[in-house]
Amino acid sequence: MSLSDPVRSGRVPAPQLVVRSQPVTGVAKQLIDHLPAEGGLSWVRRGDGHIGWGVAARLDVAGGNRFQDAVLWWQQLVGAAVVRDEIGVPGSGLVCFGSFGFTDSDPAELVVPEVIVGRRGGTTWVTTISEASLAAPPDLVTHEASPVYDVTFSDGARSGTDWSSIVADAVQRITAGELEKVVLARDLIAIAEQPIDLRWPLRRLAESYPNCWTFSVDGLIGATPELLVRREKGLITSRVLAGTIRRTGDDAHDLALAASLARSSKDLEEHEFAVRSVADALKPHCKSMNVPETPFVLHLPNVMHLATDVAGVANNGASALGLAAALHPSAAVCGTPTPVARDLIGEIEGMERGRFSGPVGWMDAAGDGEWCIALRCGQADPDDARRIRLFAGAGIVAGSDPTAELAETNAKLVPMRDALGD
Repeated sequence: MSLSDPVRSGRVPAPQLVVRSQPVTGVAKQLIDHLPAEGGLSWVRRGDGHIGWGVAARLDVAGGNRFQDAVLWWQQLVGAAVVRDEIGVPGSGLVCFGSFGFTDSDPAELVVPEVIVGRRGGTTWVTTISEASLAAPPDLVTHEASPVYDVTFSDGARSGTDWSSIVADAVQRITAGELEKVVLARDLIAIAEQPIDLRWPLRRLAESYPNCWTFSVDGLIGATPELLVRREKGLITSRVLAGTIRRTGDDAHDLALAASLARSSKDLEEHEFAVRSVADALKPHCKSMNVPETPFVLHLPNVMHLATDVAGVANNGASALGLAAALHPSAAVCGTPTPVARDLIGEIEGMERGRFSGPVGWMDAAGDGEWCIALRCGQADPDDARRIRLFAGAGIVAGSDPTAELAETNAKLVPMRDALGD
């Protein structure tokens, strides 16, 4: 089912889904190994998470009310569902996967799979979802992904030189006082000799970046380090990343670089804008909050980030998706002030982001779930299975150097390039 605006129009009621979650054994160490060749969904971190396939229900939506429409559609679906949940943990029972575009006009979707395989701690389960009756759990088999060969990379909307020039333009505007920060993105086109089996880069991402959230939703795949928001049993958390430095592979040198990152006035300024925007957006939904005064340095295999974990206790019933809507777009992917930065991105960035830098994640019937920012990711070309579009961005402030910012985006492209076999 695909609906453009089902809630307000009322033309199509939500289907009544029959859902059963039950324990299962024989689940592979890598959940991704159970994904079929087509239409797989993924949300895994440190071996836990969910994968799914098939479509029991789907919402495609765009426009300024896309988040509200999605929340209401989900509420309708939950209200009509018949659920038998023998697991009783966040992520069991009725679950949707979703991704949302950066702008109002970019695509967005929620997908309810027919089959979900989940793991949380030592508990593994399978959920079946259908419109008819309780479905028998499938036999869990593993599948071999096809390697990706002979990948070539080319500039996307802008060359590196052209992108550096728009960074210089943005710095001039910031210096002139038009705004404080803007996040500018660029894309890279990867073309393989044969159609790309998305499970191949997905598994490599999960193995190489276990501390990131490895996701696959409707051809958008990646391993993002940035948790936009998690809601679980009344606790709200968000991990803010802003300020980046590339790792060298020399541990002693990297420790020195981490110390310099933690002292960098340019990176600390960029980080402060991002933390402030998240805290301000979450404050109306929390009765108490903890916002650390100083960030820590998050070490990833390819880069290091300044990071702050913001936490709060919920004071209302806003779902994880409702909280993601309140947060998007944060200063970490847009800028400060947000309206000015968003307009500048539309004026000078020169490309359509699609679902890059938008929320991607999952939610269950209780409204608990996780939504991250779609970073370190690529979007498969629906018209050419050999092509995938890769993305990276950088936060620009008054002290930004265009050459250094270009190098930062190159570092952020490494996870997807390596996953494709470059």
